[in-house]
Amino acid sequence: MSKYYNPKRNPNWNYGGKNWRLSRSKIDLFMDCPRCFYIDNKLGTSRPKGYPFTLNSAVDKLLKKEFDIHRAEASTHPLMKSYGLDAVPFQHPKMDEWRDALKGGVQFLHPETGFLITGAIDDVWINPLGELLVVDYKATSKDEEVNLDAEWQDGYKRQMEIYQWLFRQNGFKVSDTGYFVYVNGQTDKDSFDGKLEFDVKLIPYTGNTDWIEDKIIQIKKCLESDEIPQASEDCDHCSYTYEIGSILKKDNILKKSEKQSDRLF
Repeated sequence: MSKYYNPKRNPNWNYGGKNWRLSRSKIDLFMDCPRCFYIDNKLGTSRPKGYPFTLNSAVDKLLKKEFDIHRAEASTHPLMKSYGLDAVPFQHPKMDEWRDALKGGVQFLHPETGFLITGAIDDVWINPLGELLVVDYKATSKDEEVNLDAEWQDGYKRQMEIYQWLFRQNGFKVSDTGYFVYVNGQTDKDSFDGKLEFDVKLIPYTGNTDWIEDKIIQIKKCLESDEIPQASEDCDHCSYTYEIGSILKKDNILKKSEKQSDRLF
């Protein structure tokens, strides 16, 4: 087995395999590029993996610890108070499971497609009306004020909406308004001194889950088809593989490359 990245996976994790799930991230991949989604989930060859955002993971872990203190005490976090939000972290025996993708996250078996749909949340709070408030943590570092105005942040919004939909399918009363705890690393300090300080902002977002059911049906049709879908026009991965394929086909470079690949693997 090569020490290099191998995009092929165990067939049990492909569509039709016993371990396959339709996760929140897979739904987002389908919306990003149906061809990449199909090649990944049906044919078992995934996109190259990006580098892990370990600093973001550290922020997530610390925020969870902080909000868990208030969860145990059923108390309002100072961030909520500063924004006038009347809520407390939600207490539930499945909280650890909901947060862990390896344990399944929040799950719902979709009756029409047979898909087990999953998503791992960061947090969930509850207001006096008994409505759950889905919460997602985000971390960045930039000079300007953080917001949700960029086009690439539409994925954040869809993420929130899928979580809201999953909780509703599990019988919970869920507010249309969720919250992003957005932390922004400060770069205006005179020195580092072994610590990074953050500004913390609470950004409300009103979700709309009307699109989700139709998208699940589209995904089912896509996976049941024997035809590879068209690539999205703005998919960098498909553009790259197309151009590489064109280059390798010239002057029989492809055949030479395949022989070299055999020696490597």
